[in-house]
Amino acid sequence: QVQLVESGGGLVQPGGSLRLSCAPSGNIFSIKAMGWYRQAPGKERELVATRIIDGGSTNYADSVKGRFTISRDNAKNTLYLQMNSLKPEDTAVYYCNAVTRYTVDWGKGTLVTVSS
Repeated sequence: QVQLVESGGGLVQPGGSLRLSCAPSGNIFSIKAMGWYRQAPGKERELVATRIIDGGSTNYADSVKGRFTISRDNAKNTLYLQMNSLKPEDTAVYYCNAVTRYTVDWGKGTLVTVSS
């Protein structure tokens, strides 16, 4: 099992930037892919971006392409989400997940609020 702790959320004005971090612990060497998801009030959780560990291929939701970048520090095993040109509709709780051969583990989330 993998434990995940997200950080970096907060209040930001429209057009601003934030960087989220996700630090894994536990069975980290079994991780095949990691990703960011978000859930806005009253809505279902949706994919934001994912990254395959081997090879580093990435996938983004259309709504964030060109604005968000998912990356990973291999030395720290930490996943990041750089969010630029933030919009009010990006307001949500952002969750990190880790996919192994047998499990999908989730963090508790970090709140991002985009408002003036």
